[in-house]
Amino acid sequence: MSHTLHTAVLIVGAGPVGLTLAMDLAGRGVKVTIAEIRHYGEPPNVKCNHVSARTMEQFRRLGVAKALRDAGLPGDYPNDVVFRTRMTGEELTRIPIPCREDRYTETEGPDAWWPTAEPPHRINQIFLEPILLHHTASLSNVTLLNRTQVTQFTQSDDGVQAELLNLDDQSTQHIHARYMVGCDGGSSNVRKQMGAQLEGTAVIQRVQSTFIRAPQLRSLLPGKPAWCYYSVNPDRCGTVFAIDGQETWLVHNHLNPNESESEFDSVDRDASIRHILGVDQDFEYEVISKEDWVGRRLVANRFRDRNVFIAGDAAHLWVPYAGYGMNAGIADAIHLSWLLAARLQGWGAPSILDAYEAERQPITEQVSNFAMDHAQKMIKARRAVPVNIEANDAQGAQAREDIGHEAYELNVQQFCCAGLNFGYYYSDSTLIMADGETPPPYTMGGFTPSTVPGCRAPHFWLHDGRSLYDAFGPGYTLLRFAPESQVDALMNEAKTQGVPVALLNITPQDAPPETYQHPLVLCRADQHVVWRGHELPTHVAQMVARLRGVA
Repeated sequence: MSHTLHTAVLIVGAGPVGLTLAMDLAGRGVKVTIAEIRHYGEPPNVKCNHVSARTMEQFRRLGVAKALRDAGLPGDYPNDVVFRTRMTGEELTRIPIPCREDRYTETEGPDAWWPTAEPPHRINQIFLEPILLHHTASLSNVTLLNRTQVTQFTQSDDGVQAELLNLDDQSTQHIHARYMVGCDGGSSNVRKQMGAQLEGTAVIQRVQSTFIRAPQLRSLLPGKPAWCYYSVNPDRCGTVFAIDGQETWLVHNHLNPNESESEFDSVDRDASIRHILGVDQDFEYEVISKEDWVGRRLVANRFRDRNVFIAGDAAHLWVPYAGYGMNAGIADAIHLSWLLAARLQGWGAPSILDAYEAERQPITEQVSNFAMDHAQKMIKARRAVPVNIEANDAQGAQAREDIGHEAYELNVQQFCCAGLNFGYYYSDSTLIMADGETPPPYTMGGFTPSTVPGCRAPHFWLHDGRSLYDAFGPGYTLLRFAPESQVDALMNEAKTQGVPVALLNITPQDAPPETYQHPLVLCRADQHVVWRGHELPTHVAQMVARLRGVA
């Protein structure tokens, strides 16, 4: 009879979300076990092509940002987004995005300046995930169980008892975890077993997607190359991503509304690819894999059942505009990690875990609606491609100019999406101490930096060269902008209640932005502002209790 394994947190799924959660928990001293059905190092699907600035900020803290920056497209390969009549056809417009060699130094263009130490990074998941996996597997607090499926689980007051199936020899064993997190994708068994339901729009669009190898394609491309190509013509609209910058490409064929109910392969895949690329029948390419997908807007009606949580695609699915499928899942993981650690380390009250669903679910609804709205606009634009867009006359030239202008204005916000990175805020949570001021609104592309409780603490560089976030503690960090401000009462009370609060003195040399108008700003581990004030409140003990999650 096999013995029962024990772990603090059982993570189901070793994709980017599960691996990030494991890295963060392990760094906080929490013992983690990951159950993954794939073999170790088995290549992932060619899915996400973009790592957001907010995600890169977290990867910087976790120690993997540099390794990720060094991977993916060649260092000098342009990360531009270009719209053409066909991939090899006439250019309509271009959104300039710096190559990774220039990512920290480029100052011109809509994607060249970000209020962060870590701007976005264009890298496909096939390069991203192995780096995260290798790093996670090297951590002493992590046990990785490959070819292992969580088949069922039960709960009790002290945790979760799960059955593990070895997919190679069909043997079973049991594991006891204090908490379990389902990071097991859109068809999540964890979500289904905990009884959560996905709600929203089941089908927004269908995309016939093909991963190809075409070594000759780059030589056929006119002008400066790009990371992303939009093909706009009456025959077939599509999107092509450069995967390695040399010979591998991901071709998205956006199916027409009358094809939305068909099987993917009922649409001529080869003809569609050739229309999108703009090549004839003599052009040779190899199909590496079919990556067809359905765009949805579905959000789980709950993210938690007692000791079991869901994150990433298990909790929400939407059209991956602005690259915010995987990135939103990683935001889930970072948010949940410090809450679980607070509880496991003993200083967080049981109710601190309520903040996960209370905060992340509303943000998920907001982001998914941004993505759905953009998807609907893109679908409308593809339907309205003029038939003469490739005509070699004045009317054709005018059509190309008009479509190019419209494409730029519509899409610059999704590829330079500062709002989705830095504008979202948390409210209606016991961990956020509102002061009566409403956080500023944001769009997909724009935001207003703010220290209103719930907002992300605006970034700035410290005089010693560190990012503000580099100086944050693992729990809460109190920023003191005025040396005369008295904070001993808070620091002493936090010590008494066991709450980790680090004090960071900000000097004029640090040159904080004018958005910091209060002498005291209290931030938490995920960089969001919890409280701000000109002096400490009278009831400091009650304030610290709020930090522990006590309402």
